[in-house]
Amino acid sequence: MITKFIKRILRRDPMVKHTQANNTGVPKRIPKKAHRIDPHLLSKNAVKVTHTLQQAGFEAFIVGGAVRDLALGISPKDFDVATNATPDQVQRLFRKARLIGRRFQIVHVTFFGKGHPEIIEVSTFRALLDNAGDHVAESGRILRDNVWGSQGEDAARRDFTINAMYYDPSSETVLDYHGGMADMQKKTLRMIGDPAKRYREDPVRMLRAVRFAAKTGFALDGATRAPIAKLGKLLNDVPSARLFDEILKLLMSGYSWAAIQGLKDAGLHHGLLPLLDHILDTGADSKGANDFVKLALANTDDRIQSGKSVSAGFLFATLLWPDLLKNWKANSSKGMANIPALHDAMDDTIATQSSGMTIQRRFESDMREIWSMQPRFERRVGRYPYRLIESPRFRAGYDFMLLRCATGELNPAIGQWWTDFIATDVTGQDELMASVKNESGNSPSPAKRRRRRKPKAAVPPESAAS
Repeated sequence: MITKFIKRILRRDPMVKHTQANNTGVPKRIPKKAHRIDPHLLSKNAVKVTHTLQQAGFEAFIVGGAVRDLALGISPKDFDVATNATPDQVQRLFRKARLIGRRFQIVHVTFFGKGHPEIIEVSTFRALLDNAGDHVAESGRILRDNVWGSQGEDAARRDFTINAMYYDPSSETVLDYHGGMADMQKKTLRMIGDPAKRYREDPVRMLRAVRFAAKTGFALDGATRAPIAKLGKLLNDVPSARLFDEILKLLMSGYSWAAIQGLKDAGLHHGLLPLLDHILDTGADSKGANDFVKLALANTDDRIQSGKSVSAGFLFATLLWPDLLKNWKANSSKGMANIPALHDAMDDTIATQSSGMTIQRRFESDMREIWSMQPRFERRVGRYPYRLIESPRFRAGYDFMLLRCATGELNPAIGQWWTDFIATDVTGQDELMASVKNESGNSPSPAKRRRRRKPKAAVPPESAAS
């Protein structure tokens, strides 16, 4: 009796907007023996969310990229759940749940345990918006998206067929509305519906297409690829913060170099990151910049594929370094002193980048710190080395300097000197500084003998600043 009463209360929500449209299709039901999803790859918390919603009388499924990865035998990093319960109804069922977003309202259900907390994102089945009036702009871009519908409509609203499958952990069945499983077998990335219309609804889908193709190794379906070059300018209307988030996802996909090549092939690289024009330039003058960025991206990909963390500030510092170096040299050639020339170059580089995609200020601060350290690594006598290793961002600056050494921009002997310096004791450090004195023939400034605060153990450049 009590359970029935709770279910009845939860289903009452006078503020809920539902459409009366019929289901847009009957899904293909794929049993366990056909999809072969390993239950051990599932998040226990995601299963708990679906179970709780189903126990309350709602439909609930793991959906989207998690199902795609599970079907590919990959352990998903994030789990999303789709349900016919409204956000308010979902929130009532979980203690640690909060509503997120205005344009697209969802619920974040947080679970705390060993390690980092896990957030399961729960969304309500969305309706088709063909006749939704003020929910869609004249350009076709969706302005508001809180009209609830059926699961079939929700599937039709999703971007690619491989992301429109629903998995029920309780029955171990996949519901496939648009042939996503078949497209996975053909290694094809195909947009649901008319691609041009779908890109106008949300231009970010063009970037997602490139990212998914790079991550999965799938080929873009011809009809999916065709409109991108023509509609790429629509990305100019996307809010800067959202564009930044999507580019960051692309660069931190674990397949960043393939994704950047995909941007070029699709004609999307101009204007997003001005440095991409230099990176993708095959001219001899760009070789040094290409080598530096390729190495930085390769190291980033290796870390992400190994499950290690990566600093976004460090990543953007490497991507913008070729432009900064060019500006720095130009300022120096005008007679500016070295350090003022560097700081002027920082301002110019960041201002140029802001004309496309604006990098968030917290990452900009990290970038400036990393860049500012670089001239200091060449001052290896007196008090300077001790002061530098006590800098809060020393590790990031050190890793950045090793990248410069690895590409020949900086003498590799400097990188080895610093690796030895942070790994030895005070006596060894004195000997290292004496070796610099002997090489230069100059007497170093006297350093006060003091207890050394040793930083974390040295790491090779491929660990690049987590």
